[in-house]
Amino acid sequence: MRRQWLTMILSVMVAAGAQAQPAKEQFFPLLVYRTGPYAPNGTPWANGKQDYIKLINARDGGINGVKLTFEECETGYATDKGVECYERLKGKGASMIDPQATGITFALTEKAPVDKIPLLTLGYGLSAAQDGNVFKWNFPLMGSYWTAADMLIQQIAKKEGGFDKLKGKKIALVYHDSPFGKEPMPMLEERSKMNGFELVKIPVTAPGVEQKSAWLQVRQQRPDYVLLWGWGVMNSTALKEAQATGYPREKMYGVWWAGAEPDVKDVGEGAKGYNALNLNSAGQQPKVIQDILKYVHEKGQGTGPKDEVGSVLYTRGMIIQMLSVEAVRRAQERFGKGKVMTGEQVRWGLENLALDQKKLDALGFAGVMRPISTSCADHMGSTWARVQTWDGTKWNFSSDWLEADTAILKPMVKAAADKYAADKKITRRTPEDCQS
Repeated sequence: MRRQWLTMILSVMVAAGAQAQPAKEQFFPLLVYRTGPYAPNGTPWANGKQDYIKLINARDGGINGVKLTFEECETGYATDKGVECYERLKGKGASMIDPQATGITFALTEKAPVDKIPLLTLGYGLSAAQDGNVFKWNFPLMGSYWTAADMLIQQIAKKEGGFDKLKGKKIALVYHDSPFGKEPMPMLEERSKMNGFELVKIPVTAPGVEQKSAWLQVRQQRPDYVLLWGWGVMNSTALKEAQATGYPREKMYGVWWAGAEPDVKDVGEGAKGYNALNLNSAGQQPKVIQDILKYVHEKGQGTGPKDEVGSVLYTRGMIIQMLSVEAVRRAQERFGKGKVMTGEQVRWGLENLALDQKKLDALGFAGVMRPISTSCADHMGSTWARVQTWDGTKWNFSSDWLEADTAILKPMVKAAADKYAADKKITRRTPEDCQS
């Protein structure tokens, strides 16, 4: 009887111990906006992220055996809702967050170090956060609004026949009146001083469905070029207003969030000649896209319509999720393969990404993006983009790869990071801290 009693107690203890084991799943919180005026752009971005998680589970069985889980939270692109989503999801095992908006990123930048949850802000967010010695938890991977602004001025200078030809020109920035739209201004002001062009700033009230006054200013100012820093419905509205006021679309250059299919498809021929930066390629040819079609969509598990797979923003969402997955994989190499990684461990993984062309090819990303390599000092890892031009029916690349001028960028980043550190009483990281 005593033996039976001991056996029963032991079995209960074993069962309790099994229940106490941490779940072997890596959780990805997904902040999205599938509703509101930004939904046409936010939806394919979100779908690309979800489909890549599904691909890793279906094709690879997770990351070294660790299955991936996710939960979406609708922000509507609103900062307050974004913060609410962050607070709700962070306690569910979040090891990183893609805020999906510059305003939300600004609001979370002081929360992330306290919660030890890195912020992955690919191609957006706080430009100074490239300096990882100050911004330990921010990762503006692949580019910032300062690198974008610099590359656009480079492209315009090339079109004009040299930087000296910019002297006396007038360049207008038509921008979303939010942290996102204001972020490129320091670089454009620096370039204006260096290259002698006049910078005219024309704000557009969010969400950007009403732009009559902005384009009246464009008509009055008659700038040589217009830089479009728009998102969502603002982009197609701007192109329609440019057409209505007779401003040449070939003299318009958009940031990489103003150069996707939803921005131009409704304008069609009216947007012909319009240029925009792009961080990635588009199309269904890459192997990773073919794998998503095979392992996810053909199984009836696709998040959105099949014909959207491979579009500009879908592909960018997929890239963001791939970098998240590879950060976990990199962290596992140091902290234990087959284990669920914490926010601190994933932060180390993000800081030690080393995806050369050979690794990108192996992941199925050949031709999709440039290699990326981060470090403690550099949380961006890559500063390349290309210009694409709309021909009335599709986007075509119209430039070689452009790289931001680090001679201008680095001093600006350091100065801004130093100011932030002084304001927030942050000490720059030591070499020892970089190894932690």
